[in-house]
Amino acid sequence: MRLAPCSAFALVVLLLGAPLAQAADIGPVPPASDDLRTVRTLIEKKDWPAAVELLAAYTRTNPQNADSFNLLGYSYRHLKRYDESLTAYNRALTLNPRHRGAHEYIGEAYIQLGQFDKAKEHLDALNRLCFLPCEEYSDLKKSYEAALKGR
Repeated sequence: MRLAPCSAFALVVLLLGAPLAQAADIGPVPPASDDLRTVRTLIEKKDWPAAVELLAAYTRTNPQNADSFNLLGYSYRHLKRYDESLTAYNRALTLNPRHRGAHEYIGEAYIQLGQFDKAKEHLDALNRLCFLPCEEYSDLKKSYEAALKGR
């Protein structure tokens, strides 16, 4: 059986595109709750204490939401509450080991703490997760390299 040229092309795109979608961790994105929309607004305003308060409550009622733990870690990190930040990022990564944002942000926290070996582990993880260059990898790499130069 011979395929028409456009059918063969479509088949090749489908076969090659599937691994790319998987590598990029693309999937259906659940709609954001009103609480998370409010949190994102608080984060844009850099109102870290209010974001932490809302996220702490949100994660208690939504303990399987990796994004909310990532945002909680991000907010704690901006308050320089690093232990709580690392705990939240690690929870996000336990829930979703492929969470690129959590890998980037925990790497940033480790850089701020001077733990470059741990930051490098997350940079390496992002290198494996991002089949094509991704923003999280590029941002963490830039911070990591700048920190190494400034040591």
